[in-house]
Amino acid sequence: MPAIVGAFKINAIGTSGVVHIGDCITISPQAQVRTFAGAGSFNTGDSLKVMNYQNATNVYDNDAVDQPIVANA
Repeated sequence: MPAIVGAFKINAIGTSGVVHIGDCITISPQAQVRTFAGAGSFNTGDSLKVMNYQNATNVYDNDAVDQPIVANA
């Protein structure tokens, strides 16, 4: 069903980002990434107090493929 879209602003799009306005059947990713981060890595805010004196990030992953994108065109 068509929609009326008002004004919008795009500040930045990453290398594998998708911007879609209008009708769509399928949106398929064309890139994949695996991110490892320790405790308190993605905290955002004005006045944070994070106390992580001892932490460890487990980066062992025994499977070869987490999210296959081979068939995405």
